[in-house]
Amino acid sequence: MGQPLEINDLLNLAVDSLYLAIIIDEMGTIRYISRAYADIIGLSTEDIIGVPIEKVIPNTRLKNVIKTGHAELGQIFIMRNGTPTICNRFPIRDKDGKIHGAISTATFYDIDKVAQLKAEIDKLRKENQIYQRQLAALKQVPFSIDSVIGNSSYIQKIKATIEKAADSHLSVLITGETGTGKEVFANAVHQLSNRRYGNFIKVNCAAIPKDLLESELFGYSEGAFSGASKGGKVGKFEQANNGTILLDEIGELPLPLQSKLLRILQERELERIGSIKSIQLDIRIICCTNQNIEQMINEGRFRQDLYYRINTVELNIPPLRDRLADIPLLCEHFIKKINQYHNCSIVGISDKVLQHFLNYNWPGNVRELEHVLERACVMSSTAILDVDHFDFFLPRIYRNITTEGNDRFSKLETLSNKKNHAEQKAIIEALETTKGNKSKAAILLDITRSQLYEKLKKYDLL
Repeated sequence: MGQPLEINDLLNLAVDSLYLAIIIDEMGTIRYISRAYADIIGLSTEDIIGVPIEKVIPNTRLKNVIKTGHAELGQIFIMRNGTPTICNRFPIRDKDGKIHGAISTATFYDIDKVAQLKAEIDKLRKENQIYQRQLAALKQVPFSIDSVIGNSSYIQKIKATIEKAADSHLSVLITGETGTGKEVFANAVHQLSNRRYGNFIKVNCAAIPKDLLESELFGYSEGAFSGASKGGKVGKFEQANNGTILLDEIGELPLPLQSKLLRILQERELERIGSIKSIQLDIRIICCTNQNIEQMINEGRFRQDLYYRINTVELNIPPLRDRLADIPLLCEHFIKKINQYHNCSIVGISDKVLQHFLNYNWPGNVRELEHVLERACVMSSTAILDVDHFDFFLPRIYRNITTEGNDRFSKLETLSNKKNHAEQKAIIEALETTKGNKSKAAILLDITRSQLYEKLKKYDLL
């Protein structure tokens, strides 16, 4: 073995081994260039070293690296002879951080190799995304039907139906009033099925303009119509392939699209707009509606044969007024959710508030309950929500009580009952006017606060 190389000679050989490398000082003068780099440029190293960088490489960004002090990684750079390179540029600093120059290296100079590497990286990235999604799903606590909140007899029957039908390929129609939480039950069907790791695509048929709905659902090929995107577009049904698609507000689907949907359900394939190529589909279809589909069929607004196709399994979600026993559980669930989202510290609600909730008919259903709780939680400064935290909600309750009271007292026409009815009505109107402020309501009624509380207790308004 010969003598070890001097450190400067070793460093020169190390930099030269980087294949395409060039170093400039803080003035922009070339101080080093690798032999391979000089060969590509077409000059000798002696002709290049000592020359300002811009004279050799007019479009260089090395001086910009010195100016900004920031490295530039993985950038495509076209050299003077047209050769593409992938460059990494770094500022050269001393131990005190002062910049004394910059170095550029290129790992590849064959753009075909770069394209091939990029394709491999993209493939690996997509595979990694799939594995990450599956891993995240495995790490999660397995979805349980108990995640659907409610123990009332109505909900128990629906849960049992979901558990039996979830792993099948049967289409599901979910019906119910607005705000009953139909999408929650659709999620349960998907999560309990063997398609849980596939896409779950949700489409609100009422939210998409009717002239765009067909292309959104079924996609289109390139040149299908004026303004079509280059390369075409994948529709929602293709996105849901091997998974589940939720068609919310299915009653808003125009009749021509109902025919196309029926054909897809029958043949399990579709053609994009402007294409003659068939795409095989393996999807589970869930539909939601708050409309009376049977009435729409009688009126000629919905295809009867499509109704039978989507209504293989029907889940009719009851309104909240028919499942009042679930309100305590729903309150507990929503408060936890609100605490997490708004960073609140609410523990629960008082018995008085719960009693008001149980006496209310909830025309907005579960969604109304969640919004009422959300406002009270965010505005509250105490751990327990009491009646005072729902001053915005009390007028709704009082109007509800007044309506029910009118129905009740209309059947009892004694003088005493009429007097009580009139007194109760006056108290409710005073509370509505003062937004639940009992002191102000007592002043309006010209009675003491203690007298007001006695009457509130008498008429079950506390």
